[in-house]
Amino acid sequence: MLKEYKTIREVVGPLMLVEGVEGVKYDELVRIKQADGEERLGKVLEIDEDKALVQLFNTSQGLRISDAKAIFLGHGIGIKLSPDIVGRVFDGMGRPIDGGGEIIPEKVADINGAPINPVARNYPSEFIQTGISAIDGLNTLVRGQKLPIFSGSGLPHAKLAAQIARQAKVRGTDEKFAVVFAAIGITFEEANFFVEDFKKSGAIARSVLFMNLANDPAIERIATPRMAITCAEYLAYELGMHVLVILTDITNYAEALREVSAARKEVPGRRGYPGYMYTDLATLYERAGRIKGKTGSITQIPILTMPEDDKTHPIPDLTGYITEGQIILSRELSLKGITPPIDVLPSLSRLKDKGIGKGKTREDHADTMNQLFSAYARGKEAKELATILGEAALSEIDIIYSDFAEEFEKQYVSQGFNVDRSIEETLDIGWKLLSILPKSELKRINIDLINKYYPEGN
Repeated sequence: MLKEYKTIREVVGPLMLVEGVEGVKYDELVRIKQADGEERLGKVLEIDEDKALVQLFNTSQGLRISDAKAIFLGHGIGIKLSPDIVGRVFDGMGRPIDGGGEIIPEKVADINGAPINPVARNYPSEFIQTGISAIDGLNTLVRGQKLPIFSGSGLPHAKLAAQIARQAKVRGTDEKFAVVFAAIGITFEEANFFVEDFKKSGAIARSVLFMNLANDPAIERIATPRMAITCAEYLAYELGMHVLVILTDITNYAEALREVSAARKEVPGRRGYPGYMYTDLATLYERAGRIKGKTGSITQIPILTMPEDDKTHPIPDLTGYITEGQIILSRELSLKGITPPIDVLPSLSRLKDKGIGKGKTREDHADTMNQLFSAYARGKEAKELATILGEAALSEIDIIYSDFAEEFEKQYVSQGFNVDRSIEETLDIGWKLLSILPKSELKRINIDLINKYYPEGN
């Protein structure tokens, strides 16, 4: 039996106070019905004895509280789930927007799921190929991992997200793979770009898209990533699929969190964000992983734009603590025309060692990765030295390393947004670049691997 109340006392902005309520739960959905039949939706933000504070999903403009009644629905926000959701496009609240009709659900799941119990977790250990050398070769993505991309405003993270969604695959198996893509607080043009890109490449056939636009209410923005992750949990743990979840842009999500927090008059934390933002982000990120006894897995790539390119800003800072590494996009590389502009030196995948090597990628992967990192770092130092002191100050070997760094950026990092490289191609390009250096400099590679893979005659 639904509870109806005509005791709406006050509306301030998106918030509405209902008095004399009984048995109402936090996060419960509320339908506000006016005398003329118009309906709006909200959810319970706070309960104090017999008072419920409700946040409206839409604007409160034109709402007459004298003849309106609040109907408490007895459940939180849910999403309709069935195998038919694959290949569909939804808005931020899980309503179809692709003209394909309503989903006939096998189940309706509450979007506020629980993080995976640490005891039930299986350790991530299988390689996911993204087709991007700077990720696959040097900051490898492993199935069940959370690997965020830190970008700056104006950098091409949207194109990188679309490329990963198109190209990502689990190699050497016929296991079912799906992509759940959630766009949070983006413009109509960006949403159009993603939908068209997925359709054009055919990736839509194995994808589920959630599109939350910038003009949608802030409260919807908070629901969108949870919609996507709940959908991924269904595909992974009930249908046995390996799911890659891409969330862009987490910064817009955090801004919505701050907006709702300010409306509730909560005491702000760092830079005005709520003090519980760390916990809130963890409720999203910690729902990724592999569960013992289950075939499927959830791998997460959250994308966030760092305000003012500041890695110490609360959003990237807290995200870095909860996740297993980060891929960092560089403005400097982008200005040089390198695409994707991934800065490999500060980037890090903490689980890369678990997903590479014989039987997973190739036996030479770990050694060449370490050697490429080392050589590129030394080459960058040599280039900086040449900028300060001039080329004449460099030794002969420093000049070779400087040339290596230049070629590494051009051939290895820069591959464009439409090139899909296998891990073998990536490793072969690495060896080709390492052949710029004398064999005596390859101190991090086993001599047997050098004899087997080093391209002679270069």
